[in-house]
Amino acid sequence: MAGNRSRRKILILGGLALVACGVAGGLIYSAMSENVVFFYSPSQVAAGEAPKGRAFRVGGMVKTGTVKISPDGMATTFVVTDDSHDVACSYKGALPDLFAENTGVVAQGRLGESGIFVASEVLAKHDENYMPPEAAKAMEDAKKARAAAAPR
Repeated sequence: MAGNRSRRKILILGGLALVACGVAGGLIYSAMSENVVFFYSPSQVAAGEAPKGRAFRVGGMVKTGTVKISPDGMATTFVVTDDSHDVACSYKGALPDLFAENTGVVAQGRLGESGIFVASEVLAKHDENYMPPEAAKAMEDAKKARAAAAPR
């Protein structure tokens, strides 16, 4: 009889420990998934692959002739391109010093109701030889897709 009680207590405690680990794991997963921000190219955004109502990053080149700065200098609109598709962006705040047309950029934010990407953060390249890796890959993927789709 005493052995059965010990075994039952061990099984109950083991089961409770397993449940506690499961709950802790679920909470950790939930917290991490809310803070993960995925990268999408302008082509992926155009294809509807980017999440609606959730933050993500979009990157590529700032399209020449698209940067418009408000008179107070605190609101900016621009277009990010991967040379295949474009994403119109808006940003309120001071831009990085190296932000310019025809340079690499990664913007973090959300798609607005109008389809314009509303950036909460803008990251620009730090020298003439650097482009954020995600943006460089998006540009290369778009170039390969155009080459594959070109008539021969």
